[in-house]
Amino acid sequence: MKNLSEIRVSAVIPVYNDKNGLAAAIPRSIDALNAITPGFELIIAEDGSTDGSAEFVREYSKKDSRVILFHSDERLGRGKALNRAFAYAKGSTVCYYDVDLATDLKHLPELINSIEEGFDMSTGSRLMPSSDIERGLSREIASRGYNFLVRTVLGSPLFDHQCGFKGFNREKILALIPKIRATHWFWDTEVLVRGVKNSYKIKEFPVLWRQGAGTTVRRNDVLSMGRSVFRLWWQLNVSKD
Repeated sequence: MKNLSEIRVSAVIPVYNDKNGLAAAIPRSIDALNAITPGFELIIAEDGSTDGSAEFVREYSKKDSRVILFHSDERLGRGKALNRAFAYAKGSTVCYYDVDLATDLKHLPELINSIEEGFDMSTGSRLMPSSDIERGLSREIASRGYNFLVRTVLGSPLFDHQCGFKGFNREKILALIPKIRATHWFWDTEVLVRGVKNSYKIKEFPVLWRQGAGTTVRRNDVLSMGRSVFRLWWQLNVSKD
């Protein structure tokens, strides 16, 4: 068992009912992280799954103690699952990415190194001019429309707020978490917007991104996130939360 004081990077994969995704994501993550530093931990923030995801990770961790199961008996939502994992993490640099590895892990060194070079946050972007993405037309239109709304209403200078590939200085993200209200998909946007409002130094960089075979983002999630944009505007500008 690696001494916790040696852990430099804590990577988190949030997951809900995707055992098959984990079977691919865990070994590929270990290879990518080990190429950056031997001092890492891979936390699987398993959020009330019923498909055997927790059992799969538990068995995997017996073979490699760097893989850690962070289980919830009930569904918390993506945001809350990440909050808990970051509070538990031991690395001074923390990051997370989606279990489908839609963002190519070749970008993991830049995500992590950006934080160690002095940025408070780093985030992959599917919408910068040099980003290389492949996804359906409807999702492309929805993404561009949503991010235009975020930039217009919330005054963010960033291109892409929902890419599931983000890194943080652990102390800075823990200081921000008590203010974050979002518990599910809007968490990704709120964390960046609040970072901007708190004058955090943020690096956004283009990524190679390929749409996975499936998605857990439903139409109701999209509508809810749209309403959340205006709710966050109210919190920041009227209630001053």
